[in-house]
Amino acid sequence: MTGYGKAVAVLPNKRITIEIKSLNSKQFDLFTRLPVIYREREIALRNTLSQRLERGKVDLSMNVEVISKDVSVKIDHHVVDQYYREITGLAQELNIPLPDDWFSLLMRLPEVMKQEPEELDEEEWETIEMAINRAVDEVTSFRKQEGEMLAKVLTEKIQLIRSLLAEVDPFEAERMEKIKSRIYDGLNNLEGIEYDKSRFEQEMIYYIEKLDVNEEKTRLAHHLDYFIETLADTRSQGKKLGFIAQEIGREINTLGSKSNQSGMQRIVVQMKDELEQIKEQILNIL
Repeated sequence: MTGYGKAVAVLPNKRITIEIKSLNSKQFDLFTRLPVIYREREIALRNTLSQRLERGKVDLSMNVEVISKDVSVKIDHHVVDQYYREITGLAQELNIPLPDDWFSLLMRLPEVMKQEPEELDEEEWETIEMAINRAVDEVTSFRKQEGEMLAKVLTEKIQLIRSLLAEVDPFEAERMEKIKSRIYDGLNNLEGIEYDKSRFEQEMIYYIEKLDVNEEKTRLAHHLDYFIETLADTRSQGKKLGFIAQEIGREINTLGSKSNQSGMQRIVVQMKDELEQIKEQILNIL
């Protein structure tokens, strides 16, 4: 399920902007972009986000903006000495004078200036952690709004399948009568063949029972009710809804295989179309 959250943590010497994006995924998959100083907390952060967001492809980025001029910087004397020896030695070897601004050139060389490594402060991390939780709250709120809209769409689709199921009833009596008439007409057209009418009636009953769809209709109606009931559950039910949708599909397919009537087959096709849309939307549910 998609979601987006943003929060800012303001510290004495820096401003940290936290953004969390969530996309649909069957599993929890976290990708983080953290400054080096905070990477030691990545495992704990991963555990917290997996518990709160459960599923989804989650992208967390942390952007640090330094707002204090008090930055601890040192000149690496050893590196400067090494550069000086190399430059002067090369100048003597090539018999060329040193440039007038050789010292400023020296200061611009790599690794001459280095910033003292920061140590993670517990109070600082607590402030950052609160900001992360605020961003997660926004993601959860975003998901909830999307979930409410999705629940409405799925409910409409299920009710439409239910109404299509009710349209099957008028075809039942007509379908059975047509099957009987077709078989009787076929037998009557066969000249010179005698058959046991009692045995024929038994076979007819057996054949019609195999084509009866009352059990499939009952099970399908039950699955539709169970889907709505599960959809109303406040817990994460995406996988369970997927399983119920599979059962709904089985009953619809059985209806289609037993229909033997164009009107019923059209209804079954419409049911399948609605069910496919339901399955697509279920992928967005936790």
